[in-house]
Amino acid sequence: MTPTELPAAPAGFPDVAASFMLDGRAGKLETISDVAEPAAARRGVAVVCHPLTIEGGSMHNKVVTMVERALRESGLDTVRFNFRGAGASQGDYDKGRGEGDDLAAVVAWVRRVRPNDTLWLAGFSFGSYVTIANAVRLRADALVSIAPPVGRWPFDAIALPTCPWLIVQGEADEIVEPQAVFDWVETLEQRPELVRMPETSHFFHRRLMDLRGAVKHAVHAWLPPPRHA
Repeated sequence: MTPTELPAAPAGFPDVAASFMLDGRAGKLETISDVAEPAAARRGVAVVCHPLTIEGGSMHNKVVTMVERALRESGLDTVRFNFRGAGASQGDYDKGRGEGDDLAAVVAWVRRVRPNDTLWLAGFSFGSYVTIANAVRLRADALVSIAPPVGRWPFDAIALPTCPWLIVQGEADEIVEPQAVFDWVETLEQRPELVRMPETSHFFHRRLMDLRGAVKHAVHAWLPPPRHA
């Protein structure tokens, strides 16, 4: 089945990994959902966002898939999707504005099919900017930001969230200036939990498993109750 032949969004959250097309403001959004192992499942869904579309970013990025894996192994069901203009998603890149609307459309579907679940937002690079910028209006219950591109996007114009928040930043990032991220965190009234990863590049080459462990360890205390308790 090609992406253009993917089914429409299901009426309920799929019980197994599934690919489908969601309705967004600029057209269809290519989407993948997956579920935690039943024994570990928690009452929450994490939506994970990818890096910059015009630089080749998509939901299949290795950092995105590793963050998704870490959250799913922690017990959360997950949703990844391609922003407008990426993969089979319709529409064109919109400098973060339209991508926020794409995220809102995915979140609306999640809330419709899982109205009693907590909502987590996670993103890598540009995806972290989009999730941080929209966390307040989408009422996120937790936020995971990998290499937020401070200095490349207007973080000073964002209404910052007060929910539990993890930031993971490589100290050898060649795209996002690490010190700019560290300095920005110091200015925040409510400090996120910051994990600094030495000798780690922007795309976490040879450090993806370390990223997985860092995310799982940091978010453990924030996890919602077991789904089947």
